[in-house]
Amino acid sequence: MATEHFDEKAATWDDDGDKERQSGEIARGITAAASPAGGDRLLEYGAGTGLVTQALLEATPGLLVTLADNSTGMREAIGNKVEAGALPPDTRVWDLDLESDPVPEDRFELIVTSMVMHHVKELETVLRGFATMLEPGGHLCIADLDHEDGSFHDHDFEGHHGFHRSEVEASLTAAGLVEVHIGDGTSIEREDGTYPVFLAVATRPSD
Repeated sequence: MATEHFDEKAATWDDDGDKERQSGEIARGITAAASPAGGDRLLEYGAGTGLVTQALLEATPGLLVTLADNSTGMREAIGNKVEAGALPPDTRVWDLDLESDPVPEDRFELIVTSMVMHHVKELETVLRGFATMLEPGGHLCIADLDHEDGSFHDHDFEGHHGFHRSEVEASLTAAGLVEVHIGDGTSIEREDGTYPVFLAVATRPSD
């Protein structure tokens, strides 16, 4: 996944206050659906500056946090938050792109990703990677754009113009996950309109 746009935006990413609202709504949906507990291992993939994880930690202190992003700028922003105490001192920061990198051997009770998958070309590869990294009974939570007409991105973009929820369900099932539930996650408010964001939650079956 290309990183130039995100490298450029990382330093001012959190300046948009509406991102905090969006992240909070997504985190509340994840908490309600997946019921994480302190001590659970959390991977946020394509974490950006870690806003969703910060919101999850407000509801569930004690999560063991790994934040993965292939943008150098975003990883630097995460590191600054760890140093400032906005993220736990033991937060692990990974440079990871599951479209091309080997699947790590680490395992997690909860994997979350927010507004990332529409940038991913090899969806099946990434979803299989998530399924592999989940502990049996663990949850994958994906927040992303509902299908839109292509107006969302104002820069060069080669990804997906959001997703139909039925195709998300089919893709998660094909990856070997079960108990797939898809509902409303949040919305992105912009001058050109409102873009709805779904939250999909799926479970790795017990072995």
